Amino acid sequence: MPTTMKVVQVSKPGADFEVLERSVPEPNRNQVRIKVEACGICHSDVLVKEGLWPYGLEYPRVPGHEIAGRIDAVGSDVSLWTPGQRVGVGWHGGHCFICRPCRRGNFINCRNQKITAIHVDGGYAEYMIADSEAVAAIPDALSAPEAAPLLCAGITVFNALRNAGAQAGDTVAVQGIGGLGHLGIQYARQMGFHTIAIGRGGDKAELAKKLGAHDYIDSGAEAASDALQKLGGADLILATAPDSKSISALANGLGPNGKLLVIGASPEPLNISPVQLIAGSRKVAGWASGTAKDSEETMEFSALFGVRPMIEKYPLEKADEAYAQMISGRARFRVVLTMR
Repeated sequence: MPTTMKVVQVSKPGADFEVLERSVPEPNRNQVRIKVEACGICHSDVLVKEGLWPYGLEYPRVPGHEIAGRIDAVGSDVSLWTPGQRVGVGWHGGHCFICRPCRRGNFINCRNQKITAIHVDGGYAEYMIADSEAVAAIPDALSAPEAAPLLCAGITVFNALRNAGAQAGDTVAVQGIGGLGHLGIQYARQMGFHTIAIGRGGDKAELAKKLGAHDYIDSGAEAASDALQKLGGADLILATAPDSKSISALANGLGPNGKLLVIGASPEPLNISPVQLIAGSRKVAGWASGTAKDSEETMEFSALFGVRPMIEKYPLEKADEAYAQMISGRARFRVVLTMR
């Protein structure tokens, strides 16, 4: 067992990534230690890199909340997990069990929840510590680099779609063909929805169809809301691209009782009038990630129905290059760090 490990940390907001050696941490009684095999790079990592988390963040901090690896050691009170198990950790890093949402089983909205890489160090490292309730089992059919993005991007779109109220055969439009959207199209198709992909540019049509879309709308050629109404109106629009102006423009594409479900986080407000909602009894809602159990079910569904992220792999030592590829928007579609 090594006593030191390689990590990539941010020493202060806006600082460059630093590759250095740290001591391998020991788990507390209700924690596990994971030997990391892969860690996805998510756009939300900018919160750590640039210090944009609004509620305070202690530095130095190791980013990364799309972690796949194997249990390496367990605390004295841990009975669910044993060394050698393939596991992952996502955005949700643990909950208190005692606040009102927790007592109702609504752990993702725990008032005292931990967020991986925000409140504790994340997965840009060869080892990481996680609370046992934040750990999800990885199916054998998924490799670690495939599983990692499913622990944030995957669970977010899968959990949103399966809890949105849409039924098999309903028309579901996925706005954006990026890190979230390319998975959302696959999930929507496999869940039995009439799947419409919305992107900008005719060059994305072939990819959208390959991912499973029945129809493609080029929002650069016509208003997406008008195109949706020509197809009968959407029962559900899953907004994955964080562009409030584009998201707002989709509201008129909803059919009667349709829902606009937002998972692409943008700081700008939406511009949707009460009249738009009242006419047709339309709804606007948001959805946040999910718990470790939701992550497990996301990965199980993905393994069973062949949903896979499109990834670009980089070694841990090239985290700066990998992050730059993600932040530039050039990645197709998820960037994953791999360990030796």
